Amino acid sequence: MKKYFKTNKILWNSRTDIHMESDFYEMDAFLNGKNSLKEIEMDFLKDVSGKSILHLQCHFGQDSLSLARMGAKVTGLDISENAIEKAQELNKKMGLDAKFVCANVYDTAKHIDETFDLVFISYGAICWLPDLDQWAKIIANRLKPGGKLIMAEFHPVIYMYNRENHKLEFSYFNTGAPYEETVKGTYADKEADVEFKEYFWTHSLSEIIQSLIQNNLTLSTIREFDYSPYNCFDNMFERSPGRHFYGITKENFPHVFALEAIKQLSRYDPA
Repeated sequence: MKKYFKTNKILWNSRTDIHMESDFYEMDAFLNGKNSLKEIEMDFLKDVSGKSILHLQCHFGQDSLSLARMGAKVTGLDISENAIEKAQELNKKMGLDAKFVCANVYDTAKHIDETFDLVFISYGAICWLPDLDQWAKIIANRLKPGGKLIMAEFHPVIYMYNRENHKLEFSYFNTGAPYEETVKGTYADKEADVEFKEYFWTHSLSEIIQSLIQNNLTLSTIREFDYSPYNCFDNMFERSPGRHFYGITKENFPHVFALEAIKQLSRYDPA
């Protein structure tokens, strides 16, 4: 997998500077107090004050820092050196105490040995990962007994859909092999004069849930949504004017799912 991870790291290192300057991420508003977290995940997170949170695949840290501003003790992890450097700069500029670690998510245990009240994962994360069983094992190992995974992610159906020709072209199920694409611009700035290769994997909802179950994480809540809170795919329209709910088709199919899973006590854990 080294070839795929190396290519995707180049992609995210290159995207970071573009994203920092884009209207999509509203950096000025964020620095002036705007919370980057969306309604979907906020309904799951609720009050995080005083909780320890590991945010996997955090990009340049906006959501991590929003959680820190809400009173959480946050550690963010991402594969991109450039993104982590920018996150550390933002953390210092904002006077927060979040920590940021540069690592492949599969190497989390090599860099982080503490356990957390929450693991948080958001939007466009797991498509970069080939093996969800290993991913779920990492999550379980970094959670305290009774700790929770909170995840808000694009629905597997979205990744089947070719937004340019409005056809279903990609497999719903993980075939093991990645898809290879060359992408012009980025989701945050579609007019950016850049072109990058990327590799991604599709994962069915059953694969995601089963990987959690078999690693001692019990699903407590799952919801599906017929919109995206981000206008990040081609040819999207505002499904609910004024609320920033976006769709890629007028048909009512899922765009996002969110879930909560709880790490169960084992017989070796104190009650």
